Amino acid sequence: MSNIFYDHLIILTEVETEIKNVTESPEEKEELWNLVDEIIHHRILGLILDALPREHHEEFLIRFHQAPHDERHLKYLNEKTEKDIEEVIREEIKMLEKEILEQIRK
Repeated sequence: MSNIFYDHLIILTEVETEIKNVTESPEEKEELWNLVDEIIHHRILGLILDALPREHHEEFLIRFHQAPHDERHLKYLNEKTEKDIEEVIREEIKMLEKEILEQIRK
C-alpha cells in the first residue's frame, strides 16, 4: 500500500477487526486489505473529482501523479472546491466503512 495524501483521514477500526475475524491466513488478510485499499482509492478520487470544478481536473491529476503523498493537495483542493475537503473525505470514509462491513459480513 503506497502513501497517499489522504491516508491520515482513513480510520477503519471496525473493518480491521472484522477482517481479522473472517480471515484464516495472512494471504487472505492481505487480499482483503488490498481490495479495501482499492475501493477506498477509487471512491476518494471520484469524490474529489466530483467536488473539483472540471477545469482543475487535469492539473490536480498531474499534481497527484507526480507526488501522491504530498499533503499540500488538501490545501489545493480546499481552495479549488471551496469546501473542507478533509471533512468531505472523512464523511465518505464513514459511509464506505459501513458498506465494506456489510459486504464482509455477508
